[in-house]
Amino acid sequence: MRRLAVCAIFLLAVLAIASKPAPAAGDLENKALTVAEAWLEMMDAGRYGEGWDQAAPVIKSSINRRDFVKALEGVRGPLGPLVSRRLLSRNHMTSLPGVPDGDYVVIQFEASFENKRSAVETITPVLDEDGLMRIAGYYIR
Repeated sequence: MRRLAVCAIFLLAVLAIASKPAPAAGDLENKALTVAEAWLEMMDAGRYGEGWDQAAPVIKSSINRRDFVKALEGVRGPLGPLVSRRLLSRNHMTSLPGVPDGDYVVIQFEASFENKRSAVETITPVLDEDGLMRIAGYYIR
């Protein structure tokens, strides 16, 4: 009887976890956009080390802090200060090439810098295991 009660409690716990609703795509996209904009402000201010500190494990496992800072100095430095940034798109994705499946939001901004009038920034926040959004990718073209 006791074994049956333990099994029933275990089954209820599993069902409760399995039935936990996934975050709504709109809510997730809004949360990701807020995180992305704050992270980009750090990049605009040249605080690249802080950007690495707040990045998702997928970034931290692929590049160390020193090399991350060096890479961003090489990419962002020549662009000069940000002139403007405008949201182009944001899309919730659960699968992206080269990274584990998860809740990603691919966000694109049209940006203008002092030394590059037109650029597209792609920034990808991911919902981490602890429930926080962290940056998993950043590209400028």
